[in-house]
Amino acid sequence: MDLENIISIAGYSGLHKVVGSTKNGIVVESLEDGKRMAAYSTHKVSALDDISIFTETEDVPLKDVFQKMHDTNKGKAGIGHKSSADELKTFFEKSLPDYDKDRVYISDIKKVIRWYNLLIESGLLKPEVKEDKKSKKDTSTGSASTKTKAKPKAKTAKPKTTKVKAPKASGAKGKMTKSTSLKSK
Repeated sequence: MDLENIISIAGYSGLHKVVGSTKNGIVVESLEDGKRMAAYSTHKVSALDDISIFTETEDVPLKDVFQKMHDTNKGKAGIGHKSSADELKTFFEKSLPDYDKDRVYISDIKKVIRWYNLLIESGLLKPEVKEDKKSKKDTSTGSASTKTKAKPKAKTAKPKTTKVKAPKASGAKGKMTKSTSLKSK
């Protein structure tokens, strides 16, 4: 599941897909209605790749939670996010039985279920295909290839020097004048 360009913006419902950038922010498209808007640096933006759910042992990335929900529901949408609290907890517990019941609130569960349903409806939530380890091996020798490419050396740029012209002296016809002082004996 590739959730790299899917974000949540505080103060706006649903999820948004990053489609471009502007001088002062990013351009996003809503997954619900397809409307585009600009999200500026003043908005609190969270990428779904960076979100995780508390469990009794360790934090589980949201991507893995969505994968478990997808496997549990056989690729179909889950219950509505407006269901009762007990139904939501039961549904969530089927996918993630060891979630931390003290730190994961019902509002968090509603949000995760709503996001899951949005991603299923938009077709962005597809299960990961696990690669077979044997396919990575070199077929001619039967061993893993260990070729490494040498990194090209970085070119060092010579620092540019600029010439600074001295300001012209003020005085008659551009000549420098010297002031004299009288000394008393």
